[in-house]
Amino acid sequence: MHVVATAGHVDHGKSTLVRALTGADPDRLAEEQRRGLTIELGYAWTDLPGAGEVAFVDVPGHERFVATMLAGVGPVPVAVLVVAADDPWMPQAAEHLAVLDALGVAHGLLVVSRADLADPAPALARAREELSRTGLAHVPHVVTAAGDDEGAATLRTEVGAALARVLAGVPAPDAGADVRLWVDRVFHVRGTGTVVTGTLPAGTVREGDVLDGPGGPVRVRRVESLGRRRDAVAGVARVALALADRSPGAVDALGRGAALVTRGAFLDVDLLDVEVTGPDLDRLPERPLLHVGSTQLAVHARPLDPARAPGLVRLRLERPLPLRVGDRAVLRSPGDRVVRGVRVLDPQPPPLRRRGAARARAVDLAGLDGSTAADLRVRGLAREDDLRRAGLDPAATPGAARAGGWLLDPARAEQAAERARAALAAPGAADGLAPAELAQAAGLPDPALLDALDLAGARLQDGRWRTRGPEVPPDLAAALEALRADLEPAFAAPSADRLRELGLDTRALARLDRAGAVLHLGGAVVVRAGADDEALPLLAALEQPFPVTAARSALGTSRRVALALLAHLDRTGRTVRLADDTRRLR
Repeated sequence: MHVVATAGHVDHGKSTLVRALTGADPDRLAEEQRRGLTIELGYAWTDLPGAGEVAFVDVPGHERFVATMLAGVGPVPVAVLVVAADDPWMPQAAEHLAVLDALGVAHGLLVVSRADLADPAPALARAREELSRTGLAHVPHVVTAAGDDEGAATLRTEVGAALARVLAGVPAPDAGADVRLWVDRVFHVRGTGTVVTGTLPAGTVREGDVLDGPGGPVRVRRVESLGRRRDAVAGVARVALALADRSPGAVDALGRGAALVTRGAFLDVDLLDVEVTGPDLDRLPERPLLHVGSTQLAVHARPLDPARAPGLVRLRLERPLPLRVGDRAVLRSPGDRVVRGVRVLDPQPPPLRRRGAARARAVDLAGLDGSTAADLRVRGLAREDDLRRAGLDPAATPGAARAGGWLLDPARAEQAAERARAALAAPGAADGLAPAELAQAAGLPDPALLDALDLAGARLQDGRWRTRGPEVPPDLAAALEALRADLEPAFAAPSADRLRELGLDTRALARLDRAGAVLHLGGAVVVRAGADDEALPLLAALEQPFPVTAARSALGTSRRVALALLAHLDRTGRTVRLADDTRRLR
């Protein structure tokens, strides 16, 4: 399916075009039909030869209804701009074109209407000049006249063929993407309940899905698209969802501008750093309106470095919205009707607490290019889950250090490692440091991140990080030398009889462990120092969670050693033992 929005000045023929293509009247309200004026969003659809199912969102062209127009085009990837041959280039055509450009719409069709009433050449030339400064500069055009049945038939044929060629070049969206449906209508149907409609840009909605909304989770009881019930609909598509409450008042909280999203997949944010483009950036109003998806809300705009980078702005929203890196939106001031584009750079910006922090933040933002690697370079560290919810790919971070669900930029990791090494070398750290103490000294929020650092031989021993253990006791040096051959390969462990032969009882093994010479796993089980660290990548390669037998096979050792080593990894927080006696890496 494809979804196409109309755009253009009032009474230039947008609704006439949709009627000719679909055979349906998008003006559904009695007042619209009486006045011949689109007031609300209109919807119609058809099977277009060469394109398949095509749904049209017909928007009002009057200046008083710009907010409604924005609600209709916000999630739509293709637009038809209609200009009349018998009218000059009009303010609403300019405003609609500015909106499309601000939203990054790059696919569309220019239609010059009413060519039977005036020479279309001047209108076409002016429209082409205006389009040349936007992302729609290279769209094709069609000149039409629908004054009679023959004209309407020609319009349907020529515009339909041109639009089909445009739609063939529109990239297919990802059907497996997270769902984010901006609601543009909410109504009640007797026997069905509350129904919401919207344009689904990507992802798939199925009957039975549970989605998050502003008032809590709701369940999709029924899915319809283009007037037919369907088990599932993948974007791009016009959809109507019949909903059931999953929490008190969840459905009641829905209205135009609400978003229904995949559970747990988005961040609800009310503070974000953005790039603003458009005219008069040095006169950006302090309280403009933000239009994103089908919603409109007031924001507070704060330029971060007005003199050198007026387009880098921090926005504080009057209520949270599910936004991601790269989202496009419109900033608009009703007072001057200036349209400015917005691109979200960071939906999780840091606080600006110190003098000069805003200017420094602008420098950081200038280095962002939409990639995860650049984002992590600016952040320094981030949780993988937060990056995903912000619309970034945690896997696209070559060289990043990973530990405990965190990602560390290489430069930040080296800086943290230097601070940690210095803390461990300090006179007061002779007996080592607790993980929380060392993480604080390294400037890290989670002790789990210490596992990702190069700490020059330091290791976690007896619950404390140490650069080295005590010296090997002289009375055990000979036994240790004899034991070394028994500790190869990494997960080999000498038998209890062999340990007795060497004169190594449990107490002696514990002394060698404290010295960092061996890894004592309890009882009569001892392996070479560092064997626990060497085990982690082998266990990570297993399907998670994994049973003891799989771990034993991966490590190439006995069940006795595998059990003792896994118990040690449980104690040190690197594996989690589940109720069915399987394990997974933390």
